[in-house]
Amino acid sequence: MRSDAGTVASSAARKVPDAGRARGDSLADGAGPVAVDFVQIPAGSFRMGTTDTRFPGDAEGPVREVAVDAIEMSRHPVTVAQFSEFVTATGYVTDAERFGWSFVFHHFVSDAVKASVRQAVKGSEWWWQVHGTTWRCPDGPDSSVDGRLSHPVTHVSWRDAVAYCEWAGVRLPSEAEWEYAARGGIDQARYAWGDALEPDGEHMCNIWQGNFPDYNTRADGFHGTSPVGTYPPNGFGLHDVAGNVWEWCTDWWSTSFHRNDRRATRVNPKGPRRGDAKVIRGGSYLCHESYCNRYRVGARTASTPDSSTGNVGFRVVRA
Repeated sequence: MRSDAGTVASSAARKVPDAGRARGDSLADGAGPVAVDFVQIPAGSFRMGTTDTRFPGDAEGPVREVAVDAIEMSRHPVTVAQFSEFVTATGYVTDAERFGWSFVFHHFVSDAVKASVRQAVKGSEWWWQVHGTTWRCPDGPDSSVDGRLSHPVTHVSWRDAVAYCEWAGVRLPSEAEWEYAARGGIDQARYAWGDALEPDGEHMCNIWQGNFPDYNTRADGFHGTSPVGTYPPNGFGLHDVAGNVWEWCTDWWSTSFHRNDRRATRVNPKGPRRGDAKVIRGGSYLCHESYCNRYRVGARTASTPDSSTGNVGFRVVRA
């Protein structure tokens, strides 16, 4: 798993074996309906990638013309309430629950739990391995999701997200679909809404305010996750495509595949057939210009499929 303000690295690889259909639709497995608000994303072509060279290891470029088919995408990331309905219907156990721990940003760990924390991530010491952390207990075993049902679900791995999608009859977006939708029809803008981070002084997303990782002024109103839809939508009507939580994509991570014209298609590209990590997009509430400037719409990074943290979630699509 990558080590930065958006993702973390575990000391060893983990090895273990709306957010659904619109209300009123039936699921093939007989589970109850899941409310979701889908947005129509028209087919089209766009210039994918950036010329930004601040993170050369992320291979954001080159800028290339890419075409994608029409899809429906959830207006916002899957919420705690929506994921809870899935778990209630299926009894699903997440990777974090199987492993017994997940990564929590150090500010959120209570004094009572701090004494039991034994491992942080080298180079990203703000990430603490906290036992008993799950999507139900996002800040450690003595926390809960009370009051956060409309927040994005976190501490879900790529595999957890896929399991949810299989139950709900949807899927994760490809990286190309995600970026096309996140751009909202604006060509090569730095952010999903334009080139100014705070146009007319307005906060457009939930990211770190202040001096990362020590002090957050909360000028945008939040320290951790925010309720979905808090900030204005992009040109396609999507919320939270920048900040709040990172979002899983279907693609395997590669820094070279999309640069190889002999292998990489420019129509509905899907990325390489195999890999070690999955693409995540959009940045999170921990991103800050001084360190993890990946709330830019063309930015990208990755995490291993079984990884979970307090700032990674997902949204879904259907064709």
